[in-house]
Amino acid sequence: MNEKYMHLAVQMARAAAGQTSPNPLVGAVIVKEGEVVGLGAHLKAGEKHAERHALDMAGEKASGAEMYVTLEPCSHTGRTPPCADAIINAGIKKVYVASHDPNPQVAGQGIRKLEAAGINVQKGILKKEAEELNYFFFHFIQTKTPYVTLKMAASIDGKTATSQGESKWITGEESRQDGHQLRHEHDAILVGIETVLADNPSLTTRISGGGSNPLRIILDSKLRTPADARLVTDKQSTWIFATEQCSKEKVRLLRSLGVKVTVLSGFSIDIKEVLEKLGEAEITSLLVEGGGTVHDSFVTENLFQRVVLYTAPILIGGRQSPQSVAGNGIGKLSEAAVLQLHSSVNIGSDVRQIFLRKDEN
Repeated sequence: MNEKYMHLAVQMARAAAGQTSPNPLVGAVIVKEGEVVGLGAHLKAGEKHAERHALDMAGEKASGAEMYVTLEPCSHTGRTPPCADAIINAGIKKVYVASHDPNPQVAGQGIRKLEAAGINVQKGILKKEAEELNYFFFHFIQTKTPYVTLKMAASIDGKTATSQGESKWITGEESRQDGHQLRHEHDAILVGIETVLADNPSLTTRISGGGSNPLRIILDSKLRTPADARLVTDKQSTWIFATEQCSKEKVRLLRSLGVKVTVLSGFSIDIKEVLEKLGEAEITSLLVEGGGTVHDSFVTENLFQRVVLYTAPILIGGRQSPQSVAGNGIGKLSEAAVLQLHSSVNIGSDVRQIFLRKDEN
């Protein structure tokens, strides 16, 4: 029965994916005498946390009730008051907590505050499911850099286009829609300048009912992004990383058009520095949809946490056909990141596989 209520809390939290950054996804359920009397989910940073939504719904019925919450209640004043205090004041008698909050401002303090007030706290119910809700948040809190997902769509033999450059479409419509859901769930999306020049993409989210558009990131050493590119003219947020090779006049032009341009020192883009600057801007998650060269820059530096691979049931072949990861690659097997298959599902005629780095599990 306890798992049933926590599962409901997990479902409620998951429904807000893509909306709460830089805050975590949290769901809460209040139960009294076998009846659900309060439900809540955190919907947006700065707004009420899940626990407070559930308490508001429960009202006076919260007194003597039990609460199921996917993440340790906060004990500090941030954008909102401490949830632990609200739980105590409402008279909740027992709290089931699925996962701890690694945020140094919480980190066990919420649970200790509840216990000090005489509330019985049980920990670890559906811990794995609850932690999977907040891969992005946990990584960001611990590293101050975004969680990086490499998205790849390829043939069985790893090709992303034919030898003549034809790539639309290798995977089916269902996979492409699923890819838009990934955009909705990430704070930012990154491509290289070659993708911009070849495809003039918009990199927005197109899913049923709308969805959140990610911040668009372009790696563009020489600042070749055209002033009339969709990523410049469509009034959505775009951030370009360039180097000292670029024209100062072009920097001024793009900035005047509303694009954020950051010129890094040197003549090549340091991916680690890019991630640090994104972290400083509270970008907690990054979806990399670049071509093989961009993917290679993340792979060779081991600067990614997850791979989402859409495989189409076709074979393309050819030495000149572009592939998911190009460049020079890893020199020694001992230097390669070890991944573990997290899930594999059929999407239309394609297969979507999600791989996590073993050190992220």
